[in-house]
Amino acid sequence: MLTRREVLGAQPAAIASAIVRALPGRIESLRAQLARLPGVEIHAETPDGRFIVTVEDSAHANAGDTLLALHRIDDVLAAALVSHYET
Repeated sequence: MLTRREVLGAQPAAIASAIVRALPGRIESLRAQLARLPGVEIHAETPDGRFIVTVEDSAHANAGDTLLALHRIDDVLAAALVSHYET
């Protein structure tokens, strides 16, 4: 079976999913900050402030660095890696 890299000629890439929990009262602020991070896409959100996101390598940052950056956002109560895949 051919790998993605063999088929597309692409460089190795990483994609991960995470659950990110906002501090109470900080949902809107966290949503805006997540949207500004390179390679981050919000896929779902709960009323109590949990976000399901994917993080992909981008031209500006690799997925690992962006995952670590999630923990440094002031409005984040917790961030948990759910899955990680590298091609």
